[in-house]
Amino acid sequence: MASFITLEGGEGAGKSTQARLLADALVSLGAPVLRTREPGGAPGAEHLRGLLLGSEIEWSAPAETLLHFAARAEHVAKTIRPALDAGMWVVCDRFYDSTLAYQGYGQGADRATIAALIGLLGIVPDVTLVLDVSEAVAVERQLRRGMDADRYERLDALFHARVRQGFRDIAAAAPERCVLIDANRTEAEVHAAIMQALRAKVPVPG
Repeated sequence: MASFITLEGGEGAGKSTQARLLADALVSLGAPVLRTREPGGAPGAEHLRGLLLGSEIEWSAPAETLLHFAARAEHVAKTIRPALDAGMWVVCDRFYDSTLAYQGYGQGADRATIAALIGLLGIVPDVTLVLDVSEAVAVERQLRRGMDADRYERLDALFHARVRQGFRDIAAAAPERCVLIDANRTEAEVHAAIMQALRAKVPVPG
C-alpha cells in the first residue's frame, strides 16, 4: 500500500540526507518510491523555489505564505497525487508543516490562514517525521556543509528558535500523524529511529 511520508525540521536537521536514506531503504524492500522536495518538486514549483530561497526580496509574511502554497498546489497536482495514484510511496523533504513553522511561528503569518490553506490542498501525509536538532548541532552541520546559505538559513537565531518550537508544537498537536525524532544523533542512528517510527505507523514492505 502506497504511503505519503514527509520529513520536517529546521535548518541542519538532516532532512535531505534522511529522505534519501529512507527512500533507498524502501526501494531495497521492493517498494516503488518517488523522492521529492519543497519548495519545488514540479517545474512551476521549482521556479517559485528560486524566488523564495534565492532572491533578495524581503517578502511580507502573507505574500511568502501564498507563494509557498502556490508552489505546493502545483507540486501536489503535478507530482505527488499522480505518484500516489500510481501506487508509489512518496517521500517528501518538507511539506505544509514547514510553512506553519517558518511563516506562522517564525515570521508571524496568521496561523488560521495557513490552516485554511492546508485544508484547501485536500491531502494529508500518512506519516510526518519531525527531525528535532539543537541549535549548536544545527550550526555545526551547516558550517561543515560549507554551501552558500539560502535566505532562510541567513535569518537570526531567534527566528530559528521560533521555528524549532513551531515544529515541536506541530508534532505534539498531531501525534496520530507526527513522530518527533531526536536528530542530534549520527545519520545511522537517526535513520534507524525513522524506520522504527515508520513501521509503527504504516505497513512497511518486508
